[in-house]
Amino acid sequence: MIKLDAVRVRVRTLFIVAGLTALAATFPSMAAQPDKAPPPADGPTSMARARVAADVLMRSYDPVKAWFPSSWWNSAVALQTIGDYMERTGDRRYLGQLDNTFEKDKGVFPAGVLSGDPLLGNFTSRAIDDSEWWGLTWIQAYDLTRNPKYLDMAVKIATYVNGYWDTSTCGGGVWWDGERTYKNAVTNGLWIRLTAELHNRIPGDSLWLGRSKTAWAWFQNSGMINADGLVNDGLTNACTNNNGTVWAYNQGLAIGGGLELFRATRDPKILTSVKRLADAAISPKGLNKAGVLTEACDALDQTCDDNGKQFKGIFARYWTDLVDTTHDRTYAAFLEDQAESIWNHDRDAANRLGTRWSGATSDDHPNVFDWRTQASALSALVGDVPRFTPIESMAGTLSPAQPVVMPAASGTTTIPVTLSASATGFFPLLALANVDAPAGWTATPRSSLVRLLPRGNANPVGTTVPLKIIVPSSAKDGHQFVTVNLTAAGLRFTAQADFLIAHKIDFDTGTVDENPWLFDPDGSQSNGVQNRFADGNAHFTYRFPFPADTTAAHVTLTIDAEFLVQASSDNQTWTTVLQEANPVTDGSNKADRTIDLTPFLGTATNGAKPVYLKVSDAFPNDGWGGRVYHVTADIAQ
Repeated sequence: MIKLDAVRVRVRTLFIVAGLTALAATFPSMAAQPDKAPPPADGPTSMARARVAADVLMRSYDPVKAWFPSSWWNSAVALQTIGDYMERTGDRRYLGQLDNTFEKDKGVFPAGVLSGDPLLGNFTSRAIDDSEWWGLTWIQAYDLTRNPKYLDMAVKIATYVNGYWDTSTCGGGVWWDGERTYKNAVTNGLWIRLTAELHNRIPGDSLWLGRSKTAWAWFQNSGMINADGLVNDGLTNACTNNNGTVWAYNQGLAIGGGLELFRATRDPKILTSVKRLADAAISPKGLNKAGVLTEACDALDQTCDDNGKQFKGIFARYWTDLVDTTHDRTYAAFLEDQAESIWNHDRDAANRLGTRWSGATSDDHPNVFDWRTQASALSALVGDVPRFTPIESMAGTLSPAQPVVMPAASGTTTIPVTLSASATGFFPLLALANVDAPAGWTATPRSSLVRLLPRGNANPVGTTVPLKIIVPSSAKDGHQFVTVNLTAAGLRFTAQADFLIAHKIDFDTGTVDENPWLFDPDGSQSNGVQNRFADGNAHFTYRFPFPADTTAAHVTLTIDAEFLVQASSDNQTWTTVLQEANPVTDGSNKADRTIDLTPFLGTATNGAKPVYLKVSDAFPNDGWGGRVYHVTADIAQ
């Protein structure tokens, strides 16, 4: 009789070999491309990266309103991205959030509750493209669950949108808005994809197929595709190309719409047109800058608005479809390059992903990190996961990921850090966690064994390991990294914490310099131009870990609008220290205001006297809460 453990080893080996064989067939070796460095991540690592990024995104999901705060169509795209992630990896932890949104938000809502426009019910509104985004989201939910209510909702949405197909202007096309003022690329690219997806899921359908074919033919001859094969934004009133910006999402939707229709018809002419659009996108005249997908608003003298932040992710979604459909190595390599650039250059220690996939930033127009940019970049990471789902994966994260240490004149500062490890698969994992800290620092323990017992891919299992990082008083100012390398049989993952050593407090809000100080962003927002604000019931909290020998501390906020500022020594008991008494919505009260934090300096713990400062809305009903631009502090030791 063969021992059970031996059987497991043999079966595991067979699965791994089979998986590697399948991967090799799909993605040939890059050994013939020595200029590609570093090589793309293997399948298990790609899946782990996507899981880490998806978890970060879902922390911003509001379960009460069942959306991502303050953006209606963006929420649809983010939820569809989470659906893409679940479909690609087998992870099913977020099905409940999809259904929560479906049930809570399918009704009628007045303007300003979930959208600037009134919502007419069934996820429709005067914004026709917004309605289409929700239609695609519910088809994704149907693909995941096979629950017919999601497909029925998509049909209702598409039926509503069909009422805005109009041949009396420009010979066809769907209007962008209920007022019928504009025919553009996004609305019609969405329409082609939505109608083709419905056909491919409704047995015996001919109605939606006919509409998709008609829309594709009209789009191809509309004039929106220019001579370079790039999709401009829309049509003029004279039904000619308006030469508007070539946005990544328009190009991606044209590719995606054609691919879904190709699956429905197997017409090779459609695939030829799709490839022309794809080749144009990554040409020097297209959206490819030094191998990285780049929007016009990604320029260092510009900032993408909340819409533009998600355009590249939509492109990546349909580019993934292109790779899966064609198995073209050039297309696959481009997708791999996006994922590698995002992970290596456009990610902070908290695993937040920014708007510029190259990682480029500038003082006046910094690289922005929020849930929209997270959802966008996640699409590229999802696309990098092999279609043949890896048998197992392992990931690790550190928290706090961006701690601040303000050393005393002597002594040490101890920072508790937690290593969280997660795994999927069908076999027990024993991983070794090795900690690498800067010279002169101490990590306890330096090494530890992590045991994980995954039970498939649908619900990744996790465990935690407590660590202590002891920072000497001689630590130099600036960013210092603590790294944990997790290693198991055939698996490897690296987690980092970015320690900011600081003897002073001086930062602009809404920038990467703010991140280590931002203890709890709650529902606050930053529009990427160096400010942070909290409207309604939202707030944001800074943590200032003043040195253990601090005797007095004052903080100065550049602040305006209807602010309510509270201080605490324990993040539980709060005292109001600053409040605007009048409703101010025009920024006219912007000023530097100094707060004495000395009364909140408690007993030193782990080498620090932390003080928490919370900013919220003094008049939560009108939506003009506290807005902070700059933070400085004076410390006496």
